[in-house]
This record gives sequence, structure tokens and C-alpha cells, in this order.
Amino acid sequence: MRIVITTALASALAELGIDSPDEIHLEQPARRDHGDFSSNIALTSAKKAGTSPRELAQQLVDSLNQNLPPHVTSVEIAGPGFVNFRLDDAWLQELIPQVLAAGDSYGRSQTGQGQKVLIEFVSSNPTGPVHAGHARGAVFGDSLGRLLNYTGYQVEREFYINDRGVQMRTFAASLTARKVGSELPDGGYNGQYIKDWAEQMPKDADPLEWGERRALDDARTVLERLNVHFDTWFSERSMVERGAIPTTLGDLRERGVVEDSEGAIWLRSTDYGDDKDRVLVKSDGEFTYLLPDIAYHRDKFDRGFDLLINVWGADHHGYVARMKAAVQSLGHDPADLEVIISQLVRLEKDGEEVKISKRSGNLITLEDLLDDVGVDAVRLTYLLQSVDSPQTVDLDLIVAQSNENPVFYVQMANARIHSISRVAAERKIQRAAAQDVDLSVLVHERELEILRALYLLPEVVELSARDRAPHKITTWVRELAAAVHGFYHDCPVLSEETPDGLRQARWLLADAAGSGLRVGLDLLGVTAPEQM
Repeated sequence: MRIVITTALASALAELGIDSPDEIHLEQPARRDHGDFSSNIALTSAKKAGTSPRELAQQLVDSLNQNLPPHVTSVEIAGPGFVNFRLDDAWLQELIPQVLAAGDSYGRSQTGQGQKVLIEFVSSNPTGPVHAGHARGAVFGDSLGRLLNYTGYQVEREFYINDRGVQMRTFAASLTARKVGSELPDGGYNGQYIKDWAEQMPKDADPLEWGERRALDDARTVLERLNVHFDTWFSERSMVERGAIPTTLGDLRERGVVEDSEGAIWLRSTDYGDDKDRVLVKSDGEFTYLLPDIAYHRDKFDRGFDLLINVWGADHHGYVARMKAAVQSLGHDPADLEVIISQLVRLEKDGEEVKISKRSGNLITLEDLLDDVGVDAVRLTYLLQSVDSPQTVDLDLIVAQSNENPVFYVQMANARIHSISRVAAERKIQRAAAQDVDLSVLVHERELEILRALYLLPEVVELSARDRAPHKITTWVRELAAAVHGFYHDCPVLSEETPDGLRQARWLLADAAGSGLRVGLDLLGVTAPEQM
């Protein structure tokens, strides 16, 4: 319908001798009494037309009402010059066969045109269990990958293993200290898991190698349980061992973007918009964190990826500009690197904040969180709002079997849909083929609410992928669930009082809603149980 309406608006503008903009904005009004679609085209084009928005809107309305587009019953002016469209119900009713035919591919597109994307997320030092604080970036990165795949990108997911440096040595020394009963090193790790792992570690094991392997095994296991899958686990140490860092430094020298000063080697990152030049190699010959990171991103591009997306924690905000500058110094467009900052999550239980710290021993592991509230609850809860805003998670709420729990609310909607077919089978009621059902009987507002939500799904998928915003899918799923609950309450399907024709149409509508819920929940990595 959007194409039909925007095409009609462009034609009406042309008749008035006004060039149409490249994009005509169209939205669905928040209030149903304002119509089905609204455009601000008169407000944005009035100056070009040499008239007032209200006058131009009147001219457009007069033109369109003389030759109404398909399904449009009237065109009206609203406010200072909005052009509002009212449609018949058939445009929504015709959506049901389309949704049912597409099934679990409804809303899929090829917008990405096969562009190769690498999403790096969760990446952390293998110095302990994956904790609850990692969950937000984990489910966001995975869901973003699902969205981009669904819209035609070739996506790979990568975990960058920070397995070299001071923190790894401190971790190994902490394991050794606990194993032999000596004092922890300065800044050592003091969690209960260090004691437990030290007991598990063989006496003749290399604590660095054994500890890293133990931490990575834990990470793989718990992230797989969270339905987060990585195509590659990329070791920083392996990159160092194969000489990638001096090779990268040589490449930067050839490009003329480094200089030697004060005994150190510097990247002239101010040439690329950074606020100051950055040290790559310190005067004592030690690499800074930046040089291995540049080598790592160089490796990513060398593997043929067109777009790199990094999901970093809130403490990395100040690192973005220098990494963008580094990518540009390698000869790439800085737009080929996107960095998404995941803000902190505050966990609350019994009204009190739950602290997370690997070093101090105050640690809620991701495994503990999954044991307490379940995979679906963790995933959907962490995707309720934009990843770049702080979030508070009430651990008591997300296990409650009530409508206030968004996970329960959405999954119950799906279960209610499936209960229709299950009860029908028990009563030996047969469903007719879609082509044999008169869908024009679906005129109840609860029925139309479901159809409006289904109509929006392809657009929401596109916006969510473009804006890197899986939470928009969560919002849509919750809105569809609300429509399903309202429909289930007010529009009985299998009641003896429901005429067979209406029963069949409502049954098809429910199945279409089920397809929409499955698509949305799968993009979020959440299951769609048929029974609760």
C-alpha cells in the first residue's frame, strides 16, 4: 500500500507542476481516527510550490479524491497540512494469504545484496567465566546477525580472544597461588571460581595454557546455551605469533602515517580526525593496545569483509575515534567500521542491586543467570530497549508467570494461537483451504489490529537492520502479542456461536499471526512454545 499511495502522491504533484522528492514520507497515525496513512508532503513541498502547506494539501486532496488509488476510500487534510488516507479493510484482509504463503520467511529481503559483514562481540579476556554483564552484548550481537542475514547480508560472527598481556599473566599467577596456597599477586583474581578452577587444574599443567582453555571452554558452553554461535574464535596471541603486528607496522610506515618521536612510534591519527596522535610502540619496545587492534582489523579486511561491526562495552567509548582513524590510515573508508557501544545493565533482585566483578569475587555468571531465569527470558529482556541506553533488569519480574513479564506475555500469545488448532483437532473440526475462505468477514477491530501489525513487519525488519536496532523487533513482537491477546478474548474462533465462515477466516488470521510471531521471535533468538 505504501508504494500505491506514494506513487499517487507523486503523480498528483506532477499534475500541479511540482517535482516530487526522492522519498515521500508516509506513516501510520498514532490515532486511528486520523486514518490509515498520513503524509507530510505538503509541508515539505509548499515552499518549492510557492504556496502555503494548507493550500498545497487542499490541491493534493482534491486531485486524489477525483481518482482514488486502489483501496483508498477518501483523502483528507489534517492539522497544518497533513494529507491523510482512509482505506477499506480489503487491503489488510488480502495480506493473510501472503503471510501464510511466506510462512517463516515473511518479511525477508535482499537489501544487503550479499555484502559480507563481520560482527565481533562479547570479546573478552579468558580470565574467568562469562558473567551476566556480557549477556547484553551477546544477545544483541547475535540478534543483529540474525537481522542482517534475514535482509540479505552474508554475516559471520567472531569472538576476539584477548589472550596476551598483563591480565592473562595475573590470571595464571592467581591460579597458581590458589593451587599452592600462597598469597595472591597484586591485583589478582579473588573469585570463588579461581579456587574451584585451581582445584581442577593438574599439578603439572601450565597455568596460563590450562586456565585459558578452561575459560574458553566455559565461554563456548554457556554462549551456545544462550543460542549465541560464533563462526570464528580469533586468538590475539596467534596473530602475534605469526608476525602480523610487525607486518602491520611496516604497512603503516609504507603509507607514511607513522613517525618516530621521543623514542616511541606514533600513529598520526590526528590526520584522520582523532583528537591526538597515538603511541603504537612505547619507548621500551612494548606494543600499546592499539597496534595489535590495528593488526586485527587489517586481518579482518584481508579476509574479504566489506563491513566490520564491533560491539564494545561502555568503557570503550573513548576508543572509537582512534580505531576509526586507524582503519582510515590502513586505506579503508572509516564508514566500513561501525562501533556499537553496549551500555551497562543494572541487575536487581529483591529490590537490591547485584554487583558483578571477576576480580573481587562478586560474580553472577551467565550460567547462573540462565539457571535462574532461563534462556528466553535473558534474551528477550536484554533486547527490550536500545543497547546504547542504560538498562535495569528486575530478576524477580522476568521469572514471574504474569502479563507484566514481557517474555511470558509474548510466548503466551503464541501458545494461545496454537491452542486453536489443538482444540479443533480434538473436536474434529477441519480447516478449509485459504483460497476457499471469504476473508472479507474480518472487520472486527481486534482482527484488524493483528493485520495492521503483520503489515508492518517487513518495514520493521528493514528499519531494525538498517538502524542496528533489534529492540525494534522486540517492540513489534510485543505489539502483535497484545493484538493476539485482544483477539483471543473478543473474537472466539471455535465457539458454537461463531458462524463457520467467520470461524475459518479467524482461524487463518490466527495462523498468520503465528507466522509473524515466529519470525519476530526467531530474529530475537527466542523460542515460540506451542504450550505454556
